[in-house]
Amino acid sequence: MDLTRSAVEDALRSFLAEDVGRGDITTNALVGAKTRAVGQVVCKENAVIAGLEEALILLQIVGCDGSSKFHDGDRVRAGSIVVLARGPARALLSTERTLLNLLSHMSGVATATANLVSIAKKGDAHVRVACTRKTLPGLRYFEKKAVELGGGDTHRLGLDDAVLIKDNHLGLAGTIEQSVRKAKVTVSFTKKIEVEVTSQVQAVEAVRAGADIVLLDNMTPEEVERSQKLLRAEKLRDRVLVEASGGITKENIARYAKTGVDVISVGAITNSAKAIDMSMEVHPAKK
Repeated sequence: MDLTRSAVEDALRSFLAEDVGRGDITTNALVGAKTRAVGQVVCKENAVIAGLEEALILLQIVGCDGSSKFHDGDRVRAGSIVVLARGPARALLSTERTLLNLLSHMSGVATATANLVSIAKKGDAHVRVACTRKTLPGLRYFEKKAVELGGGDTHRLGLDDAVLIKDNHLGLAGTIEQSVRKAKVTVSFTKKIEVEVTSQVQAVEAVRAGADIVLLDNMTPEEVERSQKLLRAEKLRDRVLVEASGGITKENIARYAKTGVDVISVGAITNSAKAIDMSMEVHPAKK
């Protein structure tokens, strides 16, 4: 997934502005304006690194030089120096927390995704692990990018990306059949139509109505298997992608993968991923 460089810079500038406000009063009081410094960002855990591109852009924005021997998506060992920075000491200190927050969070998302993908692939090598729209406001692009770097699928990027008919839509718009037909005549043919279902009968109804994807919501692995068995019996399974979602964890994802679903979506890889522990060590630059 891509966002224009200017759009990424605008977002990063807003993150900096939120933290710096009218100025870093501590740094400005203690560190001279002409002091130069070097900084090293150390990753303290084994991780899949994500956010390096953004970290280097942040450094450029504040007038510092940054580099890394790693690339986004690389696996790094605890103790690795993932970013080297050089520039005005005030700029490095004022940017430190914003840079670490984003790098730690994106790496946490990428690492959580990679771990789930690895477990799921043991159940079925062809299954896709996807995130959801359970992202923090303002961070969707960065979190979805981290999912992609971790080997996951980004799913919908927003409400304008695809049709996903959920229970609340059905409560207002009518039956599954009515809703799918209405979407087909209203929405561009370029957009896929997905229906969230909670029973085998609803799954069959959705496919017969013309859904491209059926989301089996909060079903046990056994219920997922029975739903697909019914779809096969009705000669409908090959006409649709099947997604499982809800209550899926690292402890049970392999079991869901073994059911033969095409996609497993997990909100936790974005909204609950543990940040990777990182720190920036700043020292005076050698003259």
